[in-house]
Amino acid sequence: MTRRAAPAKRRTARSRITPGASEPAVAGAVVPAPRRAGRRASEVAIAGAVVATPGRAEVAAPAALARVARQLRAPVRRRRAPAARGEHRPVDIAASPRAVALELIAGRGHYERVVRAVLEAHTSVWIATANVKELMVEDGRAAPGRRRSLRRSSYVSVLARLDELAARGVELRLLHAELPSRPFREQLVQHPRLVGGGLALRRCPRVHLKAVVVDGELLYLGSANWTGAGLGAKGSGRRNFELGIVTDDALLLDQVQSLYERIWTGGECATCKLRDECPGPLADLAGS
Repeated sequence: MTRRAAPAKRRTARSRITPGASEPAVAGAVVPAPRRAGRRASEVAIAGAVVATPGRAEVAAPAALARVARQLRAPVRRRRAPAARGEHRPVDIAASPRAVALELIAGRGHYERVVRAVLEAHTSVWIATANVKELMVEDGRAAPGRRRSLRRSSYVSVLARLDELAARGVELRLLHAELPSRPFREQLVQHPRLVGGGLALRRCPRVHLKAVVVDGELLYLGSANWTGAGLGAKGSGRRNFELGIVTDDALLLDQVQSLYERIWTGGECATCKLRDECPGPLADLAGS
């Protein structure tokens, strides 16, 4: 009588997978835990799915694996980290994106759009800069005893032109971080009207923004300091490489002027940690 061969044993879900295999986990499969250098592998449970270690295996429940799969497919939601108490201040701004009409300017464009707008101001000029240096501007206007030249313009200090604006009642503000250059200071004392308040200067070592607001209607934001090299007043081979934007967007003007006013009036002085470097709290000037 011929004997039948014994049936082969069926592999069960508890069979071990070759260590180091990288196949994805499926219902009833066992996933080996990766070995880490210098550490002994141990059993780790993630969202109900059991990972096997050498010598031991567990079957992950299909429901648990399905739950893990859903978690992996779900989009990651990034939550904005909550601001620490007392850290959020009016000078910390992250405005919502929106469309804004603006002009990009570079190099000589700073002189043509920003400096000329300042010289033609009617009501106010607010300037914020880290550095302040003497700035020479073109002046082709006729003057007593001098014939007007159409070929070549003469140059005068921008302070002489600002003095003319002050005489017409234009409000002039200059917010800066560093001590103005010696040529600037020497030129300034030649204009008593500016020294007497026609040009208000306030210094804060934390100021690094570069902004110019003219008549509350034109705004410049960019990299240029209030210097000839920065604002395109020097020759093409000597001026800085600068970039900026000019806009008349009302909301942006309001936001920048609000920030400027807070710094100007010393709104941040009470919490400033650089008082030792400060030439004098702006809050004291605002209260005087």
